[in-house]
Amino acid sequence: MFVTAHLSDNHLDGGERADERTARVMRYLENLATPVDAILVTGDIADHGTIEEYRRAAELFKTDVPLFTCPGNHDERGPFREGLLGQGPDDGPVNEVCTVGDVTFVMADSSIPGKPDGQFDDETMAWLDGVLADGDGPAFLAFHHPPVTLGLPLVDAMRQYGEDRLADVLARHPRVVALLCGHVHAGASTTFAGVPLRSAPSVGSSILFPWEENGLRPWAEGGPVDYDLPPSLLFHVLHDDGRLTTHQRVVPA
Repeated sequence: MFVTAHLSDNHLDGGERADERTARVMRYLENLATPVDAILVTGDIADHGTIEEYRRAAELFKTDVPLFTCPGNHDERGPFREGLLGQGPDDGPVNEVCTVGDVTFVMADSSIPGKPDGQFDDETMAWLDGVLADGDGPAFLAFHHPPVTLGLPLVDAMRQYGEDRLADVLARHPRVVALLCGHVHAGASTTFAGVPLRSAPSVGSSILFPWEENGLRPWAEGGPVDYDLPPSLLFHVLHDDGRLTTHQRVVPA
C-alpha cells in the first residue's frame, strides 16, 4: 500500500491567515501515526507569485517526506523556481519527474503565463510523452488545471484546454494510475480519457457549488468563495493490486 497526501491552492500572500492554514495542514501530516509516502502540492502555492511568497512556502513545506510541487495560474515560473525549488529563475515550463520506490510522479506545468486558464504547450506535451515512456511502473500525472468541466462555473471557465492532445498521450501510456489536479478549490472525483481524475480541495479557501446557498455572492456575480471553511486534503491509496482509493480529510483548527 502506497499513500500520497495531496493538497493544493495554498495562496500564500504574506498574511498570517494563509500561513496558518498551510502550517496547520503540514503539522497534521507531520503528526500522523504512520507517515505518508509522498506529498503533492498541485499549484497556486503563492497568491501573487513573489519570491518572498515562495521562500515562505519553502519554509512551511519542510518535511522528511518527499514533497513535490507544480505551478498554477497564480504562480510565476521564475520566482517559483528560484524561491521554492532553489533553481535559476528560468521562465520556461516548470516540469519535473520524481520517483518514490517504484512509483513515478510526473509534475507538469499547465499554466499559461498571464492567463487564468491552462494548456500544456508543445514542450510540455513532448516531455510528458517521453517521461511516461521511460519505465513501466505506476505513475501519477499531476498538474493544476482540470481538463474537463466539473460543474463549478467559476473554474469551468478557466479549465485546461487542448485536452485532446493529453488524451492521446494517456492512450499511449496505460501506466498512469490517476490524474491529480488543483484549481477547483473543492474535492472532486471524475474521469478523463478513461483515467481517474481527482481534484484536491484548497488549503486557502473553498469555492461553493451552484446549489449551495449561504448568503454569499450569487454565481452570477462571479462567486462565491468561502474563506471560513477549514482546509482539506486528499489521501490517495494505491493498493498492492493496482486499485486506487481516495479519501478526503478536513483539518480543523
